[in-house]
This record gives sequence, C-alpha cells and structure tokens, in this order.
Amino acid sequence: MKQKGQKSQTIGLVLSTVPRYSETFFRNKIKGLQNHGFKVILFVDYYKKEDSSFSCKIVSASNYNNSRFINFWNSFVALSKSVFVHPKRSLKLFQLNKKDHISFKDNLKQIIINEFFLSEQVDWLHFGFGMLAVNRENVAAAIKAKMAVSFRGFDLYLSPLKHKNCYNILFKKDIRYHVLSQEMKHDLMKYKVQENQIKVITPAINTEFFQTEKSPHKSKHLQLVTVARQHWKKGFIYTLEALACLKQNDIDFHYTIIGGGIEQERITFAAYQLGILENITFTGKLPQEEVKATLLQSSIFVQYSIQEGFCNAVLEAQALGLLCVVSNAEGLAENVLNGITGWVVPKREPIQLAQKIMEILNLPEEQKQEIRNVAIERVKKEFNLEKQQEKFVRFYQN
Repeated sequence: MKQKGQKSQTIGLVLSTVPRYSETFFRNKIKGLQNHGFKVILFVDYYKKEDSSFSCKIVSASNYNNSRFINFWNSFVALSKSVFVHPKRSLKLFQLNKKDHISFKDNLKQIIINEFFLSEQVDWLHFGFGMLAVNRENVAAAIKAKMAVSFRGFDLYLSPLKHKNCYNILFKKDIRYHVLSQEMKHDLMKYKVQENQIKVITPAINTEFFQTEKSPHKSKHLQLVTVARQHWKKGFIYTLEALACLKQNDIDFHYTIIGGGIEQERITFAAYQLGILENITFTGKLPQEEVKATLLQSSIFVQYSIQEGFCNAVLEAQALGLLCVVSNAEGLAENVLNGITGWVVPKREPIQLAQKIMEILNLPEEQKQEIRNVAIERVKKEFNLEKQQEKFVRFYQN
C-alpha cells in the first residue's frame, strides 16, 4: 500500500479498447495498482457505451472511421483543442516530432489523433502493447510524464515483419520497457535497448481459483487439452500431426481445443485429412469456470506454439496439476522447466512431440506425481497476482 506522506502517482494506461471480462491481465493490473494507492486513467482508441461502468476514468480518442465529413469535423475539433486548450503541450509535441524528422503533414496528423492525451495529468504513460506506442513516441514527454511500453510477444516478434522499421524511433527513446520473459529481454536488447531499461514481469494467475483437491483425472482414454485462440502462431497443425502419430501407434486419445479464432476451418480440415477429426472436440470460448472444469477432466496440457510470449493458460494448467508439454517458443521454456515441472519440445517437430507424449505415458506414476507437485508449488509461489502487483508497484516507483 502507499506509504504515509507519499504522493499518489497517476498511471495512464494506453490500450486499444477497455479490457473485456476475459482480459484478466489488464483488469488485475488496474485493480492491483488501485489497491496500492495509485490512480489509473485508461486511454483507449475505441470506446463503447457499456464501458462507462469500468473501474477507472476512461479517456477515448475521437472516432476517425466515419464518413469524410465527420472525420473532417473531428479533426477540426481536435486541432482547435490542441491550439486553444493546450497550446504549450501541442507545441512541445510538434517540436519533439520535428526533431525526429517527422514530416510536417505527419506531424500535424499525430497532433490531431493524439490530442486526447494532452488534457490529462499523469506521472506515467504506459502503452500496453508495442504497436500502440508507434506514432506516439513523444506524447509522454510532451505532457511531462515518464514513458513505459510493454511487449507481450506478437508485437515484438511479428509486428516488425508486417510493419518494417516500425520501432525505429521508439527504440531511440530513454524509456522503460516491460517484457514477459528473460528470452524477450535478450531479444529486445538486440535492438540496442539498454539492459537497465528493461524489466521482466511475468504473467500471473489467480492461484486461489486455479487450485483443486482432486486427484489427477484418470481415464481409459488419453485426454489432452489446449486453451488458446485458433491462430497459426499457436502451432495447432504441428500438434495435430503429432496426434496423428499417436493414432498410428494405436494410442487411444481425445483432444479438446478450448477457444475460438479465425483458423478453425483450417484446423478442422487438417484434422480431417490426418484422420483424427473424430478424436477432437472444439468447444469454442468458454467461461472461466467451464475452462477449469474441462482442464480437471484432462491429464496432459499441450501448448505447442510457434511464437508465445509466456502463456497464462499453461500456468493455469500447471496449477491444476496437469502434466504440461510445451514448445520452446520464447517464454514457454521459462514457464515450464523441462523435466522438472513439465516438458519442453523444440517447435515445428511433431514427431518429437509425439515421442515425448508417449514417453510421458510410460513414466512411473510416482514420477508423474512429483512433476505435478513441483509445478503446482512453483506456480503458487512465483506466479501469483500479489507478487506480480508488487513488481509493478516497484516498476513505477524506481
């Protein structure tokens, strides 16, 4: 909690939208900061009427996805506010952008679209994803706030491929970065970001909710499960190829995929071609209580991603005593300790994945239980919400 006599800080958190019910990371972070005496202002690009009941002040950008006339009017209003309501901050932003060799036209555009930041007083402006800071690299300095940026995986590894040189200006700034794993920290340093600018704060889960007194599920069939949106980076096709190997080895299994996504058609057809569609259940998105219930009916959790920042779902599975097999994508090898709390298999190697699952099936029950116990205790000790919240408090106080 805030010490007596200590000035309460205001954190401006920048996201695309107000966090939905399922986006527990940001909701827990906001609640944790508020519990420690911080004031939180949420800046969002898109706002809905139902967001008005959220737990902190919300400041939203103007909507520029309308007709040409409405976009012109919103631009005129934003520019007028910049000139007459907060001229000093607008001029400062213009000067800082000019120093970064941003053209007059782009500079003017940035002032218009970022005007909604300029009226607020915050101590920190923290962008929740890397791409949210692009074209906003000087906003924090313009409003005399410290700046922080979180990289969560996709934005660090894939966004630069889609938007070449998108972080060129950002990485030259003297700001603070938050990443999810040591692997991400090392990769960020390859962009010549200084080590002392980067803080690793891993995801965390509600360890009180994700616990059980039940023994591991036992079934005649091998019950496997994955909780992830159906996206190519989650490696589902490689997982299915591994499961086809299990079927060729006469291993009776059922695989449940929890989560929706744009790739379901492709994944379904791949399962059909591999001859294992009848062994798979697609549940779509489920409420948290149903996710937990489904996990408790399973024995092995598979997260064979191609790219993964860290993955809360793997933490939840370990906390419930599932045996976890993951790829070596970024933070997963820190989430699961190979041979200690689960197993790590090189990505894009479905045969190795299948062999590892068969190896696990043949382990003595005592060894499996030891893996479960160590995983449960590690998650409870290292990845609880209280510990994460304390780290974020220090992040902003140091």
